[in-house]
Amino acid sequence: MPSSKPKCCFVILAVSCVVAVVGCGSSHHQVALSGARGAHHPALPFRFFSAQSFWNQPVAANTAVDPDSARMVAGLSAEVHREEVRGSGPWIDVTTDGVPVEQVPDNQPTVPVKLDHAPDAALTAAWRSVPLPSTAQPSGGDHDLAVYQPGTNRMWEFFQLRHVGGRWEAEWGGAMKDVSSNPGVYGPGAWPGAQPYWGVTAGSLPLVGGAMTVSQLQAGDIDHALALAIPDTRAGVYASPAQRSDGVIDSPAAIPEGARLRLDPNLNIASLHLPPLVRLMAEAAQRYGIVVRDTAGIVSFIAEDPVDGNFTVYRRLAQGLYPNKLLAMFPWSHLQVVKMDLHSVR
Repeated sequence: MPSSKPKCCFVILAVSCVVAVVGCGSSHHQVALSGARGAHHPALPFRFFSAQSFWNQPVAANTAVDPDSARMVAGLSAEVHREEVRGSGPWIDVTTDGVPVEQVPDNQPTVPVKLDHAPDAALTAAWRSVPLPSTAQPSGGDHDLAVYQPGTNRMWEFFQLRHVGGRWEAEWGGAMKDVSSNPGVYGPGAWPGAQPYWGVTAGSLPLVGGAMTVSQLQAGDIDHALALAIPDTRAGVYASPAQRSDGVIDSPAAIPEGARLRLDPNLNIASLHLPPLVRLMAEAAQRYGIVVRDTAGIVSFIAEDPVDGNFTVYRRLAQGLYPNKLLAMFPWSHLQVVKMDLHSVR
């Protein structure tokens, strides 16, 4: 299994206009997008996973805050400031590290997907029969894709998915049955023989977990926790519900993967007069929280990649602003780290 995903070079969507930004570190250049990326697929009108999942459960106002919360939030805020000065972030990942979701009907023909990485008999078996259309469009840089089949209540996800010589192959990923009752993390109950190290993200949290979806933004309500990737994740430990980590900083001031943050429940978000997209994100962060799922080159929230190429809702809610300008208004200093259940990396 891969210990982490490559995060240096990435392609991300500037949600305020139809351009893609390609770069590494703080160096960016712009290229025009080339229109729609495939056939239209219906927006997902629901939340993934069980109603009792940590993704979907509100954070109670009296939830205990971690003793080191102030120090960790200060470190995150300092990173955000550095990125603002450089002009590199923070960001909203819609394309490369966003989440394209291929929703398929019950009668979608199945195909095998070859596992190209370390041998895993159960994952190989789970990928022998995947309802994956030949026209599916993985994300641009990491070639991620989630395949969801509502009728069978099953989902598959892939990292470095490629269509080669008429066949599909991927480096890593996962599979999940009974999606609607899953707690929202990979583990033995996800699929026969499933392991805690399955999944595209470094913490074994599913690709779709915490992603802002087009349908939610259209409805004006993000009704689950947000997913966040940050540069300076803590090394050597992870916090439940994560199952593993690729943390890089050996410091108690660094935030571990799996950590849950939330905006101070006493913060009056309406008084901040935020742009619509930032307001929706802040409301979700206050009610449901934010889960750190990955290590990344810059601080990044995760959103659905609309495979039909329709970014209208992103542009409308961004009000003409680039993600880094939008997120400069996010109330970072009002975040709190919820008390964590830490585990050593095995």
